[in-house]
Amino acid sequence: MEAYLNWSRSQRGSESGLTEIRLKKGESIDKALRRLKKRVDREGTLKEVRNHRHYEKPSEKRRRRMKMARFSAMLSAKYAEM
Repeated sequence: MEAYLNWSRSQRGSESGLTEIRLKKGESIDKALRRLKKRVDREGTLKEVRNHRHYEKPSEKRRRRMKMARFSAMLSAKYAEM
């Protein structure tokens, strides 16, 4: 008997549109659900859905990306000195 746990994805270009895992023999539902949640987190599915909750103007998107780039540059400069 095979069982699947699915989570819908909003990303374009995905073939099935679902993230799915197969239950291993003798695996509890809780453990499988934990694996599914980890995979969804790794794929960034929920982050993508949250980003599309409301429209973001191109200028806001550019500003947000520049802010993230400044932050990551600051972090890499900080840890490059160590």
